Amino acid sequence: MRVLELLEEIEEIVDTAAGFPLTGKIMVDSQELLEIVREIRAELPDEIQQAQWIKNERERIIAEAKTQYEAVIDDAQKQADTLVENNDITVKAKMRADELMQVTENTAKQLKIGTYDYLDSILYNFQGKMEHLSSIYFGEMFTSIEKAFDDINSALAANREELKDMSYRAQINADETSEPAPAPEPEAPQEEE
Repeated sequence: MRVLELLEEIEEIVDTAAGFPLTGKIMVDSQELLEIVREIRAELPDEIQQAQWIKNERERIIAEAKTQYEAVIDDAQKQADTLVENNDITVKAKMRADELMQVTENTAKQLKIGTYDYLDSILYNFQGKMEHLSSIYFGEMFTSIEKAFDDINSALAANREELKDMSYRAQINADETSEPAPAPEPEAPQEEE
């Protein structure tokens, strides 16, 4: 997959980047890294775009249900107004309007609940896929970066130890050359035989 190649490219950039002595920090080309990040975004699965489509579709379905609900309410209100002339007809019309209102509210509730359940299942599946992708790709990347930093820290520690050893040896050599050499002891006169 192209995303893995791009992540390996980032690792290579980090591994080969010039470092600042004694800081553990490195210097990288930000434009190069940003370009790779843009390529990774372009390569990510279409689920991100699908999630946006689902959000827009949910809003459209809810708006459509609201419009239908308001249309049924308006229709019921008009029917009730025309039947007001006769008391018996008015009672029946109110009962019918209440029934329509109840049916409409139940339908709207069921539509909302169904929409929410559908969207939740899609988002749940998408969340699982994203966690899977994260564990596969980003876990490896962070492990590799952590190893690179550990290697750099080990190299720095070894360099510091070597410098301390060199300093110690230089100090010993300086102490030896600064002490005067012991004067040779005079030879005892030899006795004549």
